[in-house]
Amino acid sequence: MIIAIDGPAGVGKSTVARLLAARLGYLYLDTGALYRAVAWKTLQSGIRPTDHESVTALLTTTLIHMQFRNGAMQVLVDGSDVTGELRTPEVTATSSIVSAIPAVREWLLPIQRQIGQSGSVVAEGRDVGTKVFPTAPYKFFLEADAEVRVARRHRELVTAGRGGTVETTSSDLSDRDRRDRTRSVAPLIPADDARFIDTSTLSPDQVVEQMIAAVSTGS
Repeated sequence: MIIAIDGPAGVGKSTVARLLAARLGYLYLDTGALYRAVAWKTLQSGIRPTDHESVTALLTTTLIHMQFRNGAMQVLVDGSDVTGELRTPEVTATSSIVSAIPAVREWLLPIQRQIGQSGSVVAEGRDVGTKVFPTAPYKFFLEADAEVRVARRHRELVTAGRGGTVETTSSDLSDRDRRDRTRSVAPLIPADDARFIDTSTLSPDQVVEQMIAAVSTGS
């Protein structure tokens, strides 16, 4: 069983996916963490993320592995656990750029699908319903008002000790939206059979309840 969750940044995908996986006893797959891992190594290697040729060449000497311990996902790059280093603003910005490189997406595709074959999975991230797991029986596309998304993202950054102004968060989110929606490779679009949920006025638990209801009834 695979449940795919997609949507723009700030709609609560990660929070909801983790809660849903815990409720169902499934593995939680954050596909975005894999792109962040590539971004992390790109930065560590001193390569400009816009240099597609160099980033692509870097993949030939890179080993990315995901493992699960007590239900928590860990990301290893070349054998080192870098999970705690993947949410910095620098990695976030870089991941949005390298994820638009076709070679990166193709290289990570089998890694994601291999995890999907390891058991029941709640997969969250860009194009999980359109390309990674196109035959997933349950696909959800989350949406939310722009102001709500900015507020949520800003709270996340403040909680992580990487605050900044709301205006900066809004600008960064707008830039990311533009890149995600207009890029030629894996743009931000819902799967044709995805179920839409507007999370603007819903708590994460309420969103999860809607998902569980859909899964349990097969609707």
